[in-house]
Amino acid sequence: MKIYNTLTRQKEEFVPIKDKKVGIYVCGPTVYNFIHIGNSRPLCVFDTLRRFMEYIGYDVTYVSNFTDVDDKIIKRSIEEGIPAIEVSEKYIKEFYTDAHGLNVRDADVAPKVTCNMDIIIDIIKTLVEKGYAYESKGDVYFRTEKFEEYGKLSKQPLDDLKAGARIEVNDLKENPLDFAVWKAAKEGEPYWESPWGKGRPGWHIECSAMSRHYIGDTIDIHGGGQDLIFPHHENEIAQSEAATGKALAKYWMHNGYINIDNKKMSKSAGNFFTVRDVAEKYGYEAIRYIMIQAHYRTPINYSVEIIDAAKASLERLYTCRDTLDRAAENAASGEITAEAKEIFASRKAQFIDAMSDDLNTADGLTAVFELVRDLNIMSADSSTSKEQLTEGAKLFDELTGVLGILYNRKKEELPQEIIDLVEERKQARKDKNFALADELRDKITAMGYIIEETRQGTKVTKKQ
Repeated sequence: MKIYNTLTRQKEEFVPIKDKKVGIYVCGPTVYNFIHIGNSRPLCVFDTLRRFMEYIGYDVTYVSNFTDVDDKIIKRSIEEGIPAIEVSEKYIKEFYTDAHGLNVRDADVAPKVTCNMDIIIDIIKTLVEKGYAYESKGDVYFRTEKFEEYGKLSKQPLDDLKAGARIEVNDLKENPLDFAVWKAAKEGEPYWESPWGKGRPGWHIECSAMSRHYIGDTIDIHGGGQDLIFPHHENEIAQSEAATGKALAKYWMHNGYINIDNKKMSKSAGNFFTVRDVAEKYGYEAIRYIMIQAHYRTPINYSVEIIDAAKASLERLYTCRDTLDRAAENAASGEITAEAKEIFASRKAQFIDAMSDDLNTADGLTAVFELVRDLNIMSADSSTSKEQLTEGAKLFDELTGVLGILYNRKKEELPQEIIDLVEERKQARKDKNFALADELRDKITAMGYIIEETRQGTKVTKKQ
């Protein structure tokens, strides 16, 4: 497998640190609100990466954190008149509702900052002892200039970097580019005891501490959105590597941005959508499909037209899968042809080759749709054996499962009375008793079910 490494700006052959064991750390949300449509991309991208790596034989440990203490959480707690911890717990619960809706599997470990304060304080103590961090009136800052490789991920020379974004400029710093690893508590804020007084950690230090604790000094893959390259991931590298003397991550993966109708998403522009908002209108699965239909590093443009196209593509996949089931139910037993075996092997190899090329889900989907074309042809051929259709369905489920789609497939259970009437009608048709067959059809229709004859056999659905 090849991965585009943000650190080196090139594709590299993936070689895990320990045999087939892989540690993946993905920066999780700050839990003060519902996740927005942009948050759904790393969720779906790295969930797909994890699924694919497991599919090709890796033993994956997947860690994704919750930032559950932060200025935004404190602000929301004041607005809602509830303790900060209640705010974070409320939105962690809402996060899981959306993540599960998107068919994102739970992380193996989902550490919270508030539950890992001891390891965060320990790494800060190490940085202070090594001279990479200093205390200033209860705050602790990282000496950016002391870490000679600062800027190696974002490719920005230290001299060119200016304070901004999440970097606070104040008189407590030795250098404007120094950043906080510990913040002295302000009145009314949640705090923890530390060697530097009451306070809480800076945003960047939490991931350095937790990735090290739950995976190791060096992790195989560190992932996140493109917006995290600077300053968050740049600062993580500086802290971690200053503390351990080892590389924080072997490979860095970053997904591209999401635009809304060709414009950058922002609250001020009025084009800010939560995942919950979109899902209530279009369903979660269409959102996931959009997130994987393009290569993860390319920008995505979200629009009503795009989501409608996603729903149409999913419908085509569902139709193929349902058709396979009906065809298999009515097919006779027999051999899987040599041609079919070759087709199945070719489509599986095509899918794996695509996904192994820097997680190219776009080409992976192409392989799936070419398999759909093959399966539709087989389903329409009355000579295709039950075993061949079943084998095709198995491969179809494997590949769509790696992509995390087609998870809303529910086989409708028909009442036994309807099943009996359908079987009685089949026998009547076989006996050429068409008057009785028509009478039974009318009876089934009156009971609220639609009966259709297709190439793959009899199809029965409940009236909507």
